[in-house]
Amino acid sequence: MKNKDCDMDNGDENPERGNWTNKREYMLSLIGYAVGLGNIWRFPYVAYKNGGGAFLIPYFLLLVLCGIPLFFMENAIGQFCSQGPVNMWRAVPMLQGVGLSVVIGNILMATYYNVIISYSMYYLFASFQSPLPWSSCFSWADSNCSSTPRVSCNVSGVLVTNWTQENITCPSTDVITVPVQSPSEQYWDRVALQRSSGLDETGPIVWHLALCLLLTSILVAAVLFKGIKSYGKVLYFTALFPYVVILILLIRGVTLEGAAEGIAYYIGSRSNFTKLTEPEVWKDAAIQTLYSLSIGMGGVTTLASYNNFHNNMLWDSVVATLTNHGTSVYAGFAIFSILGHMSYVYGKPIESVVTEGFSLVFIAYPDALAKLPISPLWSILFFSMLTLVGLDTQFTIIEVTSSCLIDAFPETLQSKHHFVSLGTCVFIFLLGLPCVTTAGIYWVTLIDHFATSWVLLILAYMEVLGFCYIYGVNNLIKDIEMMIGRKSFCFWLWWKAFWVLISPCLILVIFIWSLINLVPPTYGGVEYPDWGLALGWCMSAFILIWIPLVIGYRLMRAEGGLLGRLKSVCTPSEDWHPYLEIHRGERYSEESCRQRKPLSTKNKPI
Repeated sequence: MKNKDCDMDNGDENPERGNWTNKREYMLSLIGYAVGLGNIWRFPYVAYKNGGGAFLIPYFLLLVLCGIPLFFMENAIGQFCSQGPVNMWRAVPMLQGVGLSVVIGNILMATYYNVIISYSMYYLFASFQSPLPWSSCFSWADSNCSSTPRVSCNVSGVLVTNWTQENITCPSTDVITVPVQSPSEQYWDRVALQRSSGLDETGPIVWHLALCLLLTSILVAAVLFKGIKSYGKVLYFTALFPYVVILILLIRGVTLEGAAEGIAYYIGSRSNFTKLTEPEVWKDAAIQTLYSLSIGMGGVTTLASYNNFHNNMLWDSVVATLTNHGTSVYAGFAIFSILGHMSYVYGKPIESVVTEGFSLVFIAYPDALAKLPISPLWSILFFSMLTLVGLDTQFTIIEVTSSCLIDAFPETLQSKHHFVSLGTCVFIFLLGLPCVTTAGIYWVTLIDHFATSWVLLILAYMEVLGFCYIYGVNNLIKDIEMMIGRKSFCFWLWWKAFWVLISPCLILVIFIWSLINLVPPTYGGVEYPDWGLALGWCMSAFILIWIPLVIGYRLMRAEGGLLGRLKSVCTPSEDWHPYLEIHRGERYSEESCRQRKPLSTKNKPI
């Protein structure tokens, strides 16, 4: 690799791979990646379920114990080697299969994330109507659709709906509430999804969703066409505008009747601090922290790989993770102020309107927005925010895959980043087509359950195991000091405690707990067929199988006895060093790299 100084044309320290134009764009990319849909549709419900304001204690404590240390470690590794999540394993060649697993996991995640963004985009386009199409039971609804509960009287075994008009007295014991679906629920099922009865009934493609999926893919490809240079410019809008929208929705929400009650249940006077004695609360806080920061998915490493070598990634990590958690709390106020008003309008307790996931953002919240004056405006703002939050995360997920391909074949693909990004987006679009059929929501749920849950915990644990135990935490610290300068013994003792003991133990406990409490996925009360569950387990296996395969391949190709081979494949390869020669110093000089025990002439990197 040639030693090149800063490129005079674009000012990049690393002209071969490129660098962020400035620190602002990098920080916006980190925040945009970390702040995803889970911050909007999962955290508020999780906080409410686990004691409201009391949940913030374990939530931010777990951020300190696990979130920040692992985020810092991933940031440092990516910045040090200026490589993606596959080539960073040159430090521990035996575990390069972890990087391949990360890429496969990102491809599956990108597939279902693309579909969710297309849902948001469809609702955004549908919001340009007055009244909103889900505000009432229009022609698309069936007889079970109603904006108000239906109450009947059991008169001699016959249900009478208009008993008051017939002067019939109905004892309270004979009053029966007939289950109905709200207009927003039926619109989601019957119009947006055109949902079938289950995974067995795949049905045709839902064309309005397919077109939104195509538009989403085109937008992502256009933004990443010139790599981080074009991506960085778009971030000024896509990463910042959602905060403006949340503020507008919050201001509107707190002026509504019933908003105070919703916020009180969320994080206020109704907080239940006795919940802190329940282990489930701490488990949920840890899971929310790890998943929302996307630990182990390679995105942080990829974004950091475009940094200047001497950038102080420690404070970047602290700011990005605190912003991520703060955004979750901030967005929750906007969500619960509106849900509190919805509870007031319907005369229902708050727990009957609070939900999470698809039901929150595509049923409950749209239903609440439809009750507001100028409802199309609030709906447009909400779904534009949701679309941009999803796109910000999707940009990085796609970039992980693209950068890994380019790093694997730099001489061929380095100058063809636009073709790689375009090809990746086309591939993800084609994979997403089954998810926009009438059974699409079942496929999305299946991928989410088997490809992006406990599998991430294994990848995160392998990352800690590889760099802190096999490569060695002291070697990792020396690498970091080459970038940010020498630090005190106490400083590194603090981080060692997290990297070597606290964080891996927490990940292991959460993983075991997740497996113990693992239940088959369902959607809308519909259970999955056996072949669907088997396919889900195959997804998980396809992600993880690369780890043992590469370990076996490395050991077979190495020379010597078993212990000698094991030592060989755990020794950093000659290619593990800072990207530019000017940054390698004596520690990674050519002579120093040659003195490492080689993997053998047969055992070159994959």
